[in-house]
Amino acid sequence: MAVFCAAQFANAQDGGNWPRWRGPQDAGSTEAGVFPVKWEAGSNLVWQAEMPGKGCSTPIVWERRIFVTAPVEGEDAVLAFNWAGKRLWQATLGAEHSGKNAHGSGSNPSPATDGANLFVYFKSGHFASIDFEGKVRWKTDLVERFGRDTLYWDYGTSPVLTAKDVVIARLHHGESYVAAFDKGTGALHWKVARNYETAIEGDHSYATPVVITEQGREALMVFGGEHLTAHDLSDGKLLWSCGEFNPQAKKNWVPVGSPVVCGKLAIVPYGRGAQLHGIKLGGSGDVTATHRAWVRQDTGTFVSTPVVYKNGVYLLRDHGPERGTVECIDPADGKTVWQGTFPKSSAEYYASPVIAGGRLYAAREDGAVMVAAIEGKFEFLAENDLGESVIASPVPVGNRLFIRGEKHLFCIGAK
Repeated sequence: MAVFCAAQFANAQDGGNWPRWRGPQDAGSTEAGVFPVKWEAGSNLVWQAEMPGKGCSTPIVWERRIFVTAPVEGEDAVLAFNWAGKRLWQATLGAEHSGKNAHGSGSNPSPATDGANLFVYFKSGHFASIDFEGKVRWKTDLVERFGRDTLYWDYGTSPVLTAKDVVIARLHHGESYVAAFDKGTGALHWKVARNYETAIEGDHSYATPVVITEQGREALMVFGGEHLTAHDLSDGKLLWSCGEFNPQAKKNWVPVGSPVVCGKLAIVPYGRGAQLHGIKLGGSGDVTATHRAWVRQDTGTFVSTPVVYKNGVYLLRDHGPERGTVECIDPADGKTVWQGTFPKSSAEYYASPVIAGGRLYAAREDGAVMVAAIEGKFEFLAENDLGESVIASPVPVGNRLFIRGEKHLFCIGAK
């Protein structure tokens, strides 16, 4: 594998915090820590804490505190737990808008932290910054300010943090936008429209943007509207755009899983799990004809986001007859290095997998958590049943694996 991925530079400190939904490198992986293969009530299940309502957001961890969003008595809320599973505080923000999808909720976006404060967004439009003691620093309602989303299903794009701002992307049919707000005050710094003519539902997106570096400055990579774009984070200006992800104009090709970055390539899943694109970063203007390094039309992911680990990109086929298949992809040319399969089931995978300690952890919707060794080849190791639905992604940090189920937050590790 010729491409050298940024996640390879993760150091031991990365094992102590998980500040956003795909971790400190936006890769869904960590090389730090030791994590169990099997667990049950009497072994390696350290604690479980009851959740007050249904939410699907992935928890984050900062300095041995776990933060998660959930509804509390009909209100959007943020909850904090200590390392022992005790609830420290909860902060409520206003009436929730519950999910309309059986696998969704009004608390789909995950929190994000810069190490000083938390930033959260909900389907209702509630958008806020909260300190580590549970005090609301500022809040606003983006639905009141900019209108309700027209997504077919429940909003799931998480907030993204830059050096100065917290950024929200809303891509749907109508007026799509990307907007940056001051982390300290919540003041709007800039808001840019991002609209493309597409096939039905192609202008919707549930993917989360990624902060990258372009020409020595921060930029935001956004996928939706059948285009991958990069925006200057100082003012939102479009730097480059890559299109032709759906030249046949197929309906209902909506991005759910997010792109990942490996070296100087963006790996972009699309086509409801039928395609995978390798797009070279950089350039200026329309790079459609020059920056598509490769495309696969026989593999990909629909809902789950790929994992970047060392020099490879790992896919979990999440829906359809190939669900449960894991592939290691060489990002340089998009070719499959190896492939393996978890035990077959009618249940699907809505959570994105993670890699920790050389093992891949994949949570299935029915609560089964699959574990496989993936260093050099695929080896199925274990299936663990949590006994309740799991939509959120596992979080490996500090020798603990945190998994948010429909009813509980689980902490798994060697006692």
